[in-house]
Amino acid sequence: MSYLSHFNLEDQPFRLTPDPDYLYWSKQHARAKAYMESTIWLADGFVVITGEIGSGKTTLLQSFLAELDNDVVYAVVSQTQLTATQFLQAVLTEFGFKPFKMRKVELLDMLNMFLIEQYSNGKKVVLIVDEAQNLSRKVLEEIRLMSGIETHKEKVLRIILAGQPELRDKLETPGLKQLVQRVRLRFHLGPLDRRETREYIEHRLEVAGCDKKDLVVEQCFEMIHRYTGGVPRLINTLCDSALLCAFADGRDSVTPADIASAVAELDWQEHENSTGVHEKMREIEQRDPESSHITRIEVLADGEIVDDLSFEPGRVIVGRSPDNEIFIRSKFVSRHHAQLVSNDDGCVIEDLNSTNGVFLGERQVKKYRLQDGDVVSVGVHELVYHDLRTPEGVAEDEPEPEDLDAEDSRIEEPGEHEFDEEQSDEDEFEESIEGEIPIDKQETA
Repeated sequence: MSYLSHFNLEDQPFRLTPDPDYLYWSKQHARAKAYMESTIWLADGFVVITGEIGSGKTTLLQSFLAELDNDVVYAVVSQTQLTATQFLQAVLTEFGFKPFKMRKVELLDMLNMFLIEQYSNGKKVVLIVDEAQNLSRKVLEEIRLMSGIETHKEKVLRIILAGQPELRDKLETPGLKQLVQRVRLRFHLGPLDRRETREYIEHRLEVAGCDKKDLVVEQCFEMIHRYTGGVPRLINTLCDSALLCAFADGRDSVTPADIASAVAELDWQEHENSTGVHEKMREIEQRDPESSHITRIEVLADGEIVDDLSFEPGRVIVGRSPDNEIFIRSKFVSRHHAQLVSNDDGCVIEDLNSTNGVFLGERQVKKYRLQDGDVVSVGVHELVYHDLRTPEGVAEDEPEPEDLDAEDSRIEEPGEHEFDEEQSDEDEFEESIEGEIPIDKQETA
């Protein structure tokens, strides 16, 4: 690339081709990888990773594969618009077979014998399906049956499904409940926030050999986030175009004028993600120039305030794992107990299928839009919600709490998974949640 020598770069920093060397380890990317790694040491590991287009799923998978030990045998299937028979053929082809003239029963027998043989040789077998949102219901059912292949001691096939948000929606359909019940861990990769967007850009420049700290000037980062919405692939496209614009104009640094020129050449508008939060976040900043925080949470124990936190728009996790934004050290709180999702419309609290539940007064709720002053019980602690938005931004209608349905809530019977101080981290993999699942002690590795 002609601008490399001009900016003293060793490599193109914003290429679109997935490259594990350039992977930026945001908090959520690190957690998603930890979930994938759990499939190696959990014999019946079944993980689902979803994310928007360009969120870095494929790069994350490549990084995971690059670090597998020699005792792991894996197959990667990324062409997913297949029939059930074609899918089995694709899997066996990845494992080194040529199964193209076999009937389905022969394919299943071949796969079964291969898995048992690998298990006998001390090997672990992992099947990774990328672009899994394109799988038909019949193929997903085939995957469920494959996940049940086992010896007299344990299952012998680990499975990772990765795909766009449509995969998450597909798995919630009634006909796939049996498959969902086999999923141990599930995680959704969202866009990068403003701070992460800056760190992502600086990280890629550093990997590419940049020795100039202000190659991208300070005022550019807000503009980049505004037009990309924090989506890594869009960040790469915009930054690469901006470097070309700066090079063409003979500048040593990328300025806001270069970002504006790149946006004009790409014919982009300000990015609006699936929630529309971007435009609304700008409105919040205009109304309240002092702070972009719109949510304040008081954490109470025995009626006393033990923590007082405020947050910008986005997702906040509540739990007893130290990496959570709201950390509650209590045996009655799950590692990832609940999440708060806030935007200009307000704040929603959602139970992450915790053991002890989330309560509004005496009523257990799964998902509820909070009103200013609401008090939510989490274990023996209370969370008091304060809406920091200006009055004109506050919604007037108060929806009813969404009750837990007996079939969907998956709440254990009392005593089935009681928390105590000596509970092992491995037991907490039994908690199955939407969007985020507690991980074991490797989470902090």
